[in-house]
Amino acid sequence: MTPSARPLRIGIMGGTFDPIHHGHLVAASEVQNVFALDEVIFVPTWAQPFKKERKVSPAEHRYLMTVIATASNPRFTVSRVDIDRGGTTYTIDTLHDIAAEYPGAELYFITGADALAQILTWKDSEEIFDLAHLVGVTRPGHVLSDSGVPRDRISLVEVPAMAISSTDCRQRVGEGAPVWYLVPDGVVQYIRKYGLYRMALRPASATSMTARVAREQSLRKENDGEH
Repeated sequence: MTPSARPLRIGIMGGTFDPIHHGHLVAASEVQNVFALDEVIFVPTWAQPFKKERKVSPAEHRYLMTVIATASNPRFTVSRVDIDRGGTTYTIDTLHDIAAEYPGAELYFITGADALAQILTWKDSEEIFDLAHLVGVTRPGHVLSDSGVPRDRISLVEVPAMAISSTDCRQRVGEGAPVWYLVPDGVVQYIRKYGLYRMALRPASATSMTARVAREQSLRKENDGEH
């Protein structure tokens, strides 16, 4: 028991984290604050059932990037349970493993609100509700679709609107564009050191290249006018 004589409250944020970015960290921090969580555990997946069509970076790279990104927050930790288990990662298995490590704790599973709307299609979804309270992270003003999910067993938490996605981060690295301030500094350096996301990405589209040139020209004009 904690000093307040209540069970530990443990947040669980699973994800591919390929790479982890500030959107993940802001969401976890906000949920931690709203529910007074004692700890938020980030759990990099081995292989997600809904992302089999995309090749993901090796698990060790994703794990280490997550460790680097969360190191400065004393309430954030990283678990290897999904990576060490191997195979397809299912939320129910993650919850069982974390529950075994924290007997008696209250578990809060953190996911995107869009994913939450699909939870009834997840493996053993009814048992998931028994093991943890589900928290859907959403942008301000988002309304959960009427998907039959029991509203009394979930919570929605609004976080500051941050248009960041791992897909966009990978694309930017592949195009040679910076990802500073989108992902933590240590993760930027890790990506550079190991050359992640440089291969097997489609080349920049003509539209994106045109937009980038336009931005550069605009900045050049502004700089020319400043003396």
